Amino acid sequence: MREIHGERVQQAVASCVALLRTAADRDWTAVRAGRLEWNCHATAFHIAEDLIAYAANLAGRARDDYIPFEITLDDGTDNEGLLQVIETTGALLTATLRTTPPEVRAFHPYPFRSANREGFAAMGIAEVLLHTHDIAEGLGVAYEPPAELPEFVLTRIFPHVQPGPDHWRTLLWATGRGDLPGRAPVTEWRWRNNLVIPTDRLTLQGVTPAAAADLGAGGDGGFNWIVGGPYEGTREAAGMVLKAREAGVHRPEFGLFVLVREEDGLAVGGMGFHGVPDEEGRAEVGYDLVEGARGRGYASEALSALSEWAVARDDVQLLCATVEADNLPSQGVATRAGYVRAVHEEQDMDATLQLYIRKGRRQAA
Repeated sequence: MREIHGERVQQAVASCVALLRTAADRDWTAVRAGRLEWNCHATAFHIAEDLIAYAANLAGRARDDYIPFEITLDDGTDNEGLLQVIETTGALLTATLRTTPPEVRAFHPYPFRSANREGFAAMGIAEVLLHTHDIAEGLGVAYEPPAELPEFVLTRIFPHVQPGPDHWRTLLWATGRGDLPGRAPVTEWRWRNNLVIPTDRLTLQGVTPAAAADLGAGGDGGFNWIVGGPYEGTREAAGMVLKAREAGVHRPEFGLFVLVREEDGLAVGGMGFHGVPDEEGRAEVGYDLVEGARGRGYASEALSALSEWAVARDDVQLLCATVEADNLPSQGVATRAGYVRAVHEEQDMDATLQLYIRKGRRQAA
């Protein structure tokens, strides 16, 4: 999966500046930016503030809050000067993205308190595109970015949004800026960076639709795999993610995770859910490891962490894994993670391992 995050940020900033330069002779302070409370000048400055804030948090490896600083414009800065600031802050974010290792995460509040470099790129692009749209609407000029930019945003930080007739109008709808046929208007929204669950030796990294598409097509999904990876089960699970998203039922925290080894940043397997919990709070888990990573306890360690995370939620009452009766290693993975066998007389060849949760406690049955 080719790294295009820096390239896409550059493209978004260039698209923004090219449009706004056509109206640089206008008084931006006298015009409200679309549906926002800000005027067009304040909105343009906000684009620059976001770009530099994302660059700072990622470069500074912020852990618990934004890096505490602000930028200001010199007195008398005109619209052309403001556009130069947007270009410069965009270049700083681009440079930061290109020099940040893929495993690095830094603070962002929504929704899981951190984002990786792709997340910061997608958030920066979203801010540029959406606020350029707002300014253009206020100034009465037309704006439509290249289609690959809203697609980048939707497939990284809007995994819960069902694809629409085209990427740009879907993004506008998803952020309360437009309508889509057959869909209710959006009045409240948040983007969603991928969930990461740490263990002692691994991180379980949530797979975005972009990564799932690449995995399903035979790529690496943006992960560095040990020899032999990814295993076929991971590619099949990526396909399940895409089908759920196409159907509008994908919830990314109940999707696919790639297991990444802390010691060297290499991916060793996949794990996740076969879908969202049903009405009774039941969800099914599945997992696989690349052959060269087996026998070291990685799968049990990851399954234990994923199960703990899941059963702590209000919407999960029962987790289960279905394992072939003669697959003793896979049964051992689940058993070591706290699962026990539930016998089903009508399925003599199946072993179903179940885990219950009641009032915050894990209880086997």
